[in-house]
Amino acid sequence: MINRKITPSESGKRLHRFLRNLMPNIPLGQIYKMIDNGKVKVNGKRKNQNYELAAGDELTLYVEEAAYKEASIGQKKAKYVGVNSNIDVLYEDAELMVVNKPVGMLTHPDQADQKDTLVNRVHAYLYRKGELDSPLFMPATANRLDRNTSGIVLVGKTAGMLHQLNQWIQKHELQKFYVTIVEGKMEGDGVLTGSLVRDEKKNRTRVVGQHPEGSGSEEQAKSAETRYQVLHTRNDYSLVEIELISGRTHQIRTHFQDIGHSLLGDIKYGGNRFGDVNHQLLHAWRIVLPDGREFKSPMPTQMRSVADRVGLRLDL
Repeated sequence: MINRKITPSESGKRLHRFLRNLMPNIPLGQIYKMIDNGKVKVNGKRKNQNYELAAGDELTLYVEEAAYKEASIGQKKAKYVGVNSNIDVLYEDAELMVVNKPVGMLTHPDQADQKDTLVNRVHAYLYRKGELDSPLFMPATANRLDRNTSGIVLVGKTAGMLHQLNQWIQKHELQKFYVTIVEGKMEGDGVLTGSLVRDEKKNRTRVVGQHPEGSGSEEQAKSAETRYQVLHTRNDYSLVEIELISGRTHQIRTHFQDIGHSLLGDIKYGGNRFGDVNHQLLHAWRIVLPDGREFKSPMPTQMRSVADRVGLRLDL
């Protein structure tokens, strides 16, 4: 018989998924069978496979210790030696973190950068606080920003909060606002709805009908919606606030290139270099949750400097 207490970060995890992570060498079908046959109990009672575990729940597995050890081989163990834990935390409670990502940092590891990423820094930060309490659940980001896009990233510290954040995003119930500087004079507000196609090999996105040669199949196009409001325009540049309704890769950059107003500095999507700025000036500055909580991130120094140089008022 194996006994285990559910940790705070594991709360909200469904029973069958938790057991699958706990015993990765057992097929999922066998996990279901264990639950149905009463070989798994929570607080001394049988539960169905979709029961949401809570912190402090006592889990009992009616299996031999040797069999459990064999089934558990392969559990992931985190390593944080030498990982930078310096992050800008805008808000934190027991379940949620709101982090300000700087320009130049990846949200998640890729082939080029495996270690110094935002999510790894978050893990190292929580590990050093003693809050990384389970090898079976790792806090994760609910939204992702491009390397050179700065601003708010939401982190679910518990399985339940991460699931909630993902549900809000999928149902478009979470409001995400960005600020950018674009080339050319714009006025008023509007909605951009061009469907998007990705070319993963080139890491580029395009609007359907725009330069289709070698840029992915239009049959794989995904709908996208970008709402915008022009805040100020001067000297052939415009300061624009954007509400991102869908969340496609490079959506804002592609949509604004398509209407002839590329983001300043975004040379990948038609923008021009501005001094030493050779990447998009795009900042995720405000997020509103369906429960009424609102989070804001201060404007980056570089964006304020460029706005000042081209005569734009950046009062956010």
